[in-house]
Amino acid sequence: MRYLPLTPDDRKAMLETIGVKSIDDLFTDVPEAARLDGPVDLPRRATELEVERAFARMAKKNLSAGEAPFFVGAGAYKHHVPATVDHLIQRSEFLTAYTPYQPEISQGTLQTLFEFQTQVARLTGMDVANASMYDGSTACAEAVLMAQRITKRRKAVLSGNLHPHYAQATETLAKYMDITVETEGAAPGKADDLVKYIDEDTACIVVQNPDVFGHVRDLAPLAEAAHARGALLIAVVTEIVSLGLLKSPGEMGADIVVGEGQSLGVGLQFGGPYVGLFACRDDRNFIRNMPGRLAGETVDADGRRGFVLTLSTREQHIRRDKATSNICTNSGLMALAFTIHLSLLGEKGLTKLARLNHERAIDLADRLSGIDGVEVVTDAFFNELTVKLSKPAAEVVEKLAAKGILAGVPASRLYPGKFENHLILAATETNTDEDLDALEAALKEVL
Repeated sequence: MRYLPLTPDDRKAMLETIGVKSIDDLFTDVPEAARLDGPVDLPRRATELEVERAFARMAKKNLSAGEAPFFVGAGAYKHHVPATVDHLIQRSEFLTAYTPYQPEISQGTLQTLFEFQTQVARLTGMDVANASMYDGSTACAEAVLMAQRITKRRKAVLSGNLHPHYAQATETLAKYMDITVETEGAAPGKADDLVKYIDEDTACIVVQNPDVFGHVRDLAPLAEAAHARGALLIAVVTEIVSLGLLKSPGEMGADIVVGEGQSLGVGLQFGGPYVGLFACRDDRNFIRNMPGRLAGETVDADGRRGFVLTLSTREQHIRRDKATSNICTNSGLMALAFTIHLSLLGEKGLTKLARLNHERAIDLADRLSGIDGVEVVTDAFFNELTVKLSKPAAEVVEKLAAKGILAGVPASRLYPGKFENHLILAATETNTDEDLDALEAALKEVL
């Protein structure tokens, strides 16, 4: 009863109240194939010591990013995070705050959010940024909903080279918001033609740069074509370090920029928590329709600088039917890590970091292009590129993993049944010459 406080009579009363006969009736929407037909194959009981040892044995089966030459990217990137970042975010006043909902948030928290917003706006070339979202994919979905509210149109056009996870999150949300989604087929190493999809009912075009295959493109012509038909351009950035070298989406005409900020301050962490970025141009209609929250700068009655929560559009702050988002207010601790890391780098440091990433990717491409059975298909890239192998990429990746090398993401993992021989690889400042030597030698042997 210590861990199961409800009695059988308690459960019976609860089931009667909600109108079902048994607990099993609560799972009728779950397909039979997905249900267990018996207990999980685990011991009925175990001591803490036994559990710790069992988990340690399981963990040893993993090959972590820090233990091997690592070339995995596709939306989550291994960068060096200074020890200062982890030290500062673990200060009690930061670590225990999580996401405070009250308008009377401490001045320190509000100032941190304000600085974060300033950094994101400058990076993306936009005028206004919010205080963050959960991650890049949900930010992308929210941007489409925002475009629909602004334009009063019901169609979104997604690039085929948009990361499939971002596309799937967007399609799921759009389905229940009565928004039609059209998309072009994916094309490794090429910029897809989205202009032909723009019509009078198009709310927005969603395009990633660099795209999921690493290809870099000029967004200006696409922005011009979208604006000519009254549609908005939403630019997606999954590798935020790229903006240390590439022209910002805002400079190329984007109306809304969303992205994943994991590369700065946030480790891979097995997929999360991460921090979504969201920025737009300075337009009252845009700002009022922006999801999440916005910290602003002001002065108090004595003329001293201060910060306030200027915009809070989640249902916890305003009437549910007026809320622009119910996904996230902000990812406070990760946004703080992002801000600290970028502050430590500074403008020159970010540019240097970006250049190091690009140089490593060039080294990687040169090495790969000299291997029989490898064709580099991405001709314009930042730190990520796609190659076509003479054998199925998934098989090659498994063989290289057995040799202690994490060699990238098979495109077929993101696009099941397609691009079986295509492999997406990322190189960052953390990749050494020894890493490249190991990958080159192992690929030659496997192919």
